Amino acid sequence: MSAQSVDIHFFMGEIMFILFAETRPCAPSLVMATCLSIIAWPFVGSPTAASAADMAAPHMTTKASAVPAYQWTGCYVGLNGGGGASGTNFHSTVDPGTHLVPGDDTEVANDGTGSANASNFLGGGQAGCNWQTGTLAFGLEGDFDYFRSSPNFFNDTNTLPSTGDSFVIGQSLTTDYLATVRPRIGVAADRNFAYITGGVAFTHVNYVESYSDSLGAAGLGGVPGAGVASGSKFLTGWTAGAGWEYAWTDHWTIRFEYLFAKFGTSSVSGVITDSAGNTNTFHGSADLVVQVARAGLNFKF
Repeated sequence: MSAQSVDIHFFMGEIMFILFAETRPCAPSLVMATCLSIIAWPFVGSPTAASAADMAAPHMTTKASAVPAYQWTGCYVGLNGGGGASGTNFHSTVDPGTHLVPGDDTEVANDGTGSANASNFLGGGQAGCNWQTGTLAFGLEGDFDYFRSSPNFFNDTNTLPSTGDSFVIGQSLTTDYLATVRPRIGVAADRNFAYITGGVAFTHVNYVESYSDSLGAAGLGGVPGAGVASGSKFLTGWTAGAGWEYAWTDHWTIRFEYLFAKFGTSSVSGVITDSAGNTNTFHGSADLVVQVARAGLNFKF
């Protein structure tokens, strides 16, 4: 038996002696206090209980650090590609002259007026810079895309009222490229950036209007006439649109964008002539609208 067990038995023996050896009864309060001391002693005085308390180490948890939101501030360069559609309203007028008699000139002008659409691939590049404050992001971008579209209008089914001879009149407007300079502004939600945009648009066009007839073929006099009017012009207009961009790494972003652009009017003038030296001056005008849907890939510095 260990020394600790001997001490415990000795102590309990003394307690029993106090309780039962005395001839006179103990006060109930003394008995109660003594019993509580016996019950509590193993917990407050036992080395084993103290050791168990020491072994109960507190459990501590650590919270993972929050990942900072992506920041759109910075400059970038990239490539884009997609599709573009152009639309044109053509208008013609014919001045009074000696080749076409009154009434014929009006008919030619009316039949030379119409509209046309065309679509084609476009592709190019862009560069710009963004700044972000809170969830608001804004920036400035310039882009240049190859875009060759050619809306054209031809009318070859009508005849001159005075003789019944047939005539053909046609117009075409061909673009070479599309370029824009635009601010962008939108809401940044971590790696997502939804924006609206608008600014200045640029293009170069080649405009051609042509006319020919078979005057004299009906045997009512006259000789065939023909004329061509052409010109090229740099056009400036406005553009507006919207897009969404996503940063799939810290340096690479992808985007999808729609733009609408409207340009001013182009005009040309030419002369219809025949072998007898008769003439009429004619004029053509054309406006231009362009719609673009494209995807882009950017590298952010």
